[in-house]
Amino acid sequence: MGIRYGAKSEAQLTERQAQKKSVDAWSTMVVDTYETDPEVIAAVLPRPLVPSEQPLVKVTFASVDIPGYGSFGAGSFSVQCRHEDTLGYYCLVMVMTTEQPVITGRETFGEPKKIGQVTVSVEGDKVNATMGRMGVTWAEFNGTATSEIPSPPPETRTDFYFKPLPAPDGIGLDGDPSLVYCTREETTKWAKHCEGELILRESPVDPVADLPIHRLVNVSVGMRNAIQKGRIHSKVPAEWILPFLHQRYDDPTPPSND
Repeated sequence: MGIRYGAKSEAQLTERQAQKKSVDAWSTMVVDTYETDPEVIAAVLPRPLVPSEQPLVKVTFASVDIPGYGSFGAGSFSVQCRHEDTLGYYCLVMVMTTEQPVITGRETFGEPKKIGQVTVSVEGDKVNATMGRMGVTWAEFNGTATSEIPSPPPETRTDFYFKPLPAPDGIGLDGDPSLVYCTREETTKWAKHCEGELILRESPVDPVADLPIHRLVNVSVGMRNAIQKGRIHSKVPAEWILPFLHQRYDDPTPPSND
């Protein structure tokens, strides 16, 4: 059988690289988009990202099925922004319920994934979705599916990620991080509009409540397929990312509210 921790053969490496070129997944998803304060979005964006014309936040709850991985819960909390001429989203926190998608997503794409709890429940027209970590359910949607949404043609959306690595001596980063463009080619099997309430709760390590909900712009539930691919756009100076590193790594001593 050989030593499984030993070096892979060239054929095995080639096969593995072919498997990792993209991720193909079907998900039952609840997606909430809302307006918040423009200055808040500007405050959470590292350079060279800049706010878009609308101060939008997107909260996604999903039950995902990936061949070879199995099923798991996945959630994200992102803000709309721009880089150069590209409109996309920058993710502040991403939650997975199992270890494997956390490891692959963080190390391959730079996704800010952490292990937590995500649930999606669709029973008739009743829709409930939750997301949280460390004992706090800090995002929850409760509502009702209303009218059907005609299946849109396949579309591609872009997310921006950074891949920083803390230096071994604990001071700064070990180099300039990459800015990653991650594209998802989405196909929708079915979707419905939803009406209901999105609730954000206080959490010391996932402070999503700092982005207040002014108006729910759109809420939907549906089943979507996403083929995910990533590429490095460029390197960015480490000093641009270092002040935002607590977004990716939990701050062991969050500031007091006193």
